[in-house]
Amino acid sequence: PAVVQVLRMATTPPLARDRLIGLAGVGKNLVERLETGHLPRSPLLTESLKQICDVIEPLLDLEVFLWRTEKRLPTDNERELAAFVVADRLCFSLANPIIRNAHQARQRDILATLLSKAGYKQQALVPGLPISLMEAGTYAFGVNVPSNAAIVAVDLVVQPKQLRGNRIPIIVELKAAGDFTNVNKRRKEEADKFRNLRAKYGEDLKLVLFLCGYFDRNYLQYEATAGIDWVWEHRPGDVLGLLS
Repeated sequence: PAVVQVLRMATTPPLARDRLIGLAGVGKNLVERLETGHLPRSPLLTESLKQICDVIEPLLDLEVFLWRTEKRLPTDNERELAAFVVADRLCFSLANPIIRNAHQARQRDILATLLSKAGYKQQALVPGLPISLMEAGTYAFGVNVPSNAAIVAVDLVVQPKQLRGNRIPIIVELKAAGDFTNVNKRRKEEADKFRNLRAKYGEDLKLVLFLCGYFDRNYLQYEATAGIDWVWEHRPGDVLGLLS
């Protein structure tokens, strides 16, 4: 059953799990169980597997599986090359979230050290407590902030030492990227998050991106147009400038 995960890497472009689920019209739990090596007990199993194959078949990367276009068996060299390509894609897809989480852990350490040296104290917020009630000179990681639309998860909230009139703290989002493509696909997420928060807390709310890696002009221009600022990880002291 776990071959489903490999087959996603055999298409062009490689299919994300959620993308395959949507295109095939099958259950999320079914695909997740298949990819962990379990064969689900479901009366719809045979039909679901057929739907998955119907999506993957026309999307196979024929530059990798050249023999399929020529309707013949592959040579040993062709089979070995295809295996290397698909395995490389699979390793990359598995490593990406691990690397991203490690980047974010490092970014949290950088900011925690910076803020602590500047005299800020980490504070565990009570769930549901308005962020405007944060004490001056405190910060908190992993905060669920209520908005008019929904609860918005943010990476860091910092209440400046000098309280502003509305007591709205500064929100910081941690971002690390290994290529330009993925960030431009996801750039709308930050803008949507910022819009939802501003609708509740007003135009004075400030959201700052803490960036490491590949963020190009298109990404930065999009976020700047939405009113979002940023600080580069190699210049973390700029965060203090925004707080003063």
